Order: sequence, then C-alpha cells, then structure tokens
Amino acid sequence: MRVVVVGAGFVGFANALVLARGGCEVVVVDVDAGKVDRINRGVSVLEEVEAVSVMAEVSLSASAVLADVVAGAEGVVVATPTDYDPVSGRFDTSSVEECARVALSVDPGVSVVVRSTVPVGFTEGLRVRLGSDRIVFVPEFLREGHAVHDCLYPSRVVVGDRGELGQGFAQLLTSVCAHPDQVQVVVTGSREAEAVKLFANSYLALRVAYFNEVDTFALSQGLDAGAVIAGIGLDPRIGDFYNNPSFGYGGYCLPKDTKQLEATYEGIPQNLISAVVRANETRQSVIAADVLSRGASVVGVHRLIMKAGSDNFRSSSVFGVIERLRAAGATVIVFEPSVGESVVAGCEVVKDLDQFKRRADVIVTNRRSADLADVDDKVYTRDLYGRD
Repeated sequence: MRVVVVGAGFVGFANALVLARGGCEVVVVDVDAGKVDRINRGVSVLEEVEAVSVMAEVSLSASAVLADVVAGAEGVVVATPTDYDPVSGRFDTSSVEECARVALSVDPGVSVVVRSTVPVGFTEGLRVRLGSDRIVFVPEFLREGHAVHDCLYPSRVVVGDRGELGQGFAQLLTSVCAHPDQVQVVVTGSREAEAVKLFANSYLALRVAYFNEVDTFALSQGLDAGAVIAGIGLDPRIGDFYNNPSFGYGGYCLPKDTKQLEATYEGIPQNLISAVVRANETRQSVIAADVLSRGASVVGVHRLIMKAGSDNFRSSSVFGVIERLRAAGATVIVFEPSVGESVVAGCEVVKDLDQFKRRADVIVTNRRSADLADVDDKVYTRDLYGRD
C-alpha cells in the first residue's frame, strides 16, 4: 500500500515511520527543505530514541511538492499545523484544506485522512466544499517526546467515519501497531471524533491546571505540596498520575486546543473551559513572583522545552515566566542548546552550560535535569517527581 504523509512534524513523521514499519510504501511531504533532505538521507527529524531506531529499519522518501507524489497512492494522511489564530479565535485550517484540495484534484478517488486537529464540524464542511466523500477525520493522541511509542502502543484508535473508508483506515492503523489485538477502536461520526480530540486535550490541560493550583496554595501557605498531592492521588478515582506541578501546560497542542474548544462553546453555557484557558496566566505570575522573591541579580532559565525528550518549545509556559521576570526588571539569561540565535524572548542565550551555571544566581527549570545536579542549591523548580 502506498501512502503519502503531509507534514514532517512529530505527528506526521511518527505516523510515517510506523506505517513504513508496517509494510507500507511511504512518501513524506513537507515545505521544509531541510527536513526533506534529512529524510532522503535516512536521518530522523525527531530526536526521540524510538524514532531514530525505527528510522534505521525502514525506507522513507520525501518530497516538497504534494502534487508530484499523489498519483498511485491509496491514501494521503494530512498532519499539517492548525495554529490558533487569536484574531479570528479559531484554528487556521487553510493548510489542511489546501492539501485535501490538491490531493483530490490529482486523484479524486484517493482517500484523504486528516490527522491535524480541527474544529468540530470542519470535516463535514470540507466534504461539502470539495464535493468529495473521500475525506475522513482520525484524531491522534500522541505525546511529544513519545510520538513513535504512542503510534506503536496507542491508548485507542478513534475514526470519524462509520463507512467503508473509516473501517479501512481503522484496520490499517491497528495492523501497524505492536499489539493489534489489544487496541481499542472507536468508530463514530466526524463531529464526534473532532469533539473527542478537543475535549481530551482540554481535560489534560484541566488536570495540569488543577494540580498547579494545589501547588500554588501549598506555596502560599507553607505546606508540603508533595504530601498534599500524594494524599489526593490515593483516591483511585483521581489516581497518582499526571499530577506533577509545572509552570503551566504548554507545547503545541494543549494551549491552542483549549482556546478552540472555548470558541466552539460560543452561545453554550460553560465555566470550566474558560477557567482552564486562563489558568496558565495566573500560574506564570505565581511562579515569576516566587522566583523574584529570591532576590537574584541574574536569573538563568534552563531549557525552554516543556518535556524531556522533546526539542519543541512552541507555546511553552516558560516564555510567560520569562516575560514576567523581565517586566519586573530582572536580568534573565537562557540556556537552550536547540536555539541557534544569540537572543531569544529578549534574553541572552548562553551556549556554554558551565558558564550559564556560573553566571546565574537562581536557575529556573520547569523540569529537573541531571545537568544541574552540581548546582542544586541554585535550582528553582516546582517539579516534585522528576517526570513530565
């Protein structure tokens, strides 16, 4: 089976690797010439250990032009960005729509599988606009830093099409998993599948926000946050997981998906979703104030990424903390090896870790790192458990 995957981000590339591992002939399409070149040279565009391992086992090719590679493909998987547009208050789905249009113009019989996150009702509308029933929405539930693992061992497969097209893609996705017989599959309508994705991510953001507010209370009252959270988590209905305090939820998905869901609720009564959207602003202010109370002359920020094993810091809550520190007049320096620039977010980027540790009076880090073990007395973090 020949499959074209559009988008070499963590979703698209992870899907491409696992489909190729499962026996498909896969072509990856991306506008980034550097990614196209790396893929054609057999180099992974993700830093994940499993991505590098699988890349060494499979054969992938890449192209910069979708129209050049659609012919002969049975399916086109679209995993392009759908960034949140603060002006319209909605996702920018233009890249998804253009990919579907191009694919169907080359081959009206090709199946277009949308894995980008979209608003509720988008797929239904796209079918009407393009005059095709060959479009299906299949949400992804991948964690940054663990995308390939989550493709191989999915928590579930949700397919937004009850017809033959949806059934076929559900079978394909389960067949390429490590344990196909253990995968739970939900086949439903496109609007329901779109809602599953937005509500799932908003719940994760809600859980992050909740335990951050527990931690904020503990900070303000001089309590042992770890003891409070441990006691809460012993209730099996709550559980001792996804409860590690942080500077706020971040990354590519949760911030934009919660905002899109809030916009989708227009005209529908709700309180929780709006509160979740605003929770990060409050948390970042709390963190910045606590750091400033240390009276440091130079504040060092160690890494902009939100999760271990990831090189992505889009929409990282760390930026909100930096903004507040600088607004209060603090001198802030940053150590982030994945940044090529000498200045980021208005701060000097220090390339040498030892120099960074010497210059900083307080080192702010969202997650603990072995790199900072020798300066533990300088480290400021709310990471209680040493995990994401």
